[in-house]
Amino acid sequence: MLRIYFTPEDLTRTRISAAQPMWEILLSLYRLRQRKGAPVHEEWRRSVVTKTPVTTRLLTDLVPQSGYAVDFLTPMTNQLSLADGLEAIRSTPKRRLRKDLAILAGGRQLPSWTTSLADGRKESVVQLADAVDRYFASCLAPYWDRISGRINQERATQAKLMADGGFERLVQALHPTARWHYPVLEMGYPVEHELHLGGRGLQLVPSFFCQGLPTTFLDGDFEPVLVYPIQHRPGWSAVDGSRGSLASLLGRTRAKVLEAIGESPCTTSEVARRTDTTLSTASQQASMLRAAGLVTSRQNGQSMLHTVTSLGLALMAGSFS
Repeated sequence: MLRIYFTPEDLTRTRISAAQPMWEILLSLYRLRQRKGAPVHEEWRRSVVTKTPVTTRLLTDLVPQSGYAVDFLTPMTNQLSLADGLEAIRSTPKRRLRKDLAILAGGRQLPSWTTSLADGRKESVVQLADAVDRYFASCLAPYWDRISGRINQERATQAKLMADGGFERLVQALHPTARWHYPVLEMGYPVEHELHLGGRGLQLVPSFFCQGLPTTFLDGDFEPVLVYPIQHRPGWSAVDGSRGSLASLLGRTRAKVLEAIGESPCTTSEVARRTDTTLSTASQQASMLRAAGLVTSRQNGQSMLHTVTSLGLALMAGSFS
């Protein structure tokens, strides 16, 4: 369980971040190595796994598939740019490198190259920053407009929640495990962890590649952040040709309806709005998708709520055979 302790000042200093390249780099490394991960990331993983630079091993050495990943790989910068993040890595103090690597080791032996990194040798720190840069260029840059665009949509949604319902409405909607009882926000977390804001405020970081539970820095001395997963449309990484194949298989309108429902469960009226079609067209196409086993529908008050099935997800992710 993660417990975040607020003061009155922290309530007014909570803000919602735009896309953070360094966090997306780190979290995408988990998705890259999950062969049985969420279908929504599977097409991306398969498309980049053969293009991943060999220097990415330096990053995976510091980001195990489970447990602690070094905090210095995700510096928080005001400009939110990749260039600023890389410069922050190059400027990481020796004491920070040593502290994080000692925590990562946890009684086990790290790869030999990390010894020079722990010593703060410039060539090792520069080599690491270059590996981060190359990984981003090969695996994230081709999709960055889509990733940052979806995060910006989420940011706007969260800002509206706060404007309409206040801070309590915002934090309760961050994650299914979120529980707010002033002055403590509780959320699901792999271990017991407390974060005392102490008037510094909290930066909420909606993340595209975060999956499952939220995350934050282990060290409470860092700027307080809460990184949490957002929903996004399956098939988001498909190249134009792949999207065209889905349209060829289902028809353009039906493919749009399937992708709209795949974005998140929605009513027929919401499907019509998302696809810019009429209510009758949305209803008809949803019925056809339901008959094909690609969506399920259930009564929700006066409306019908549609949800994409695992078969529909696989089709959009390109793993259908």
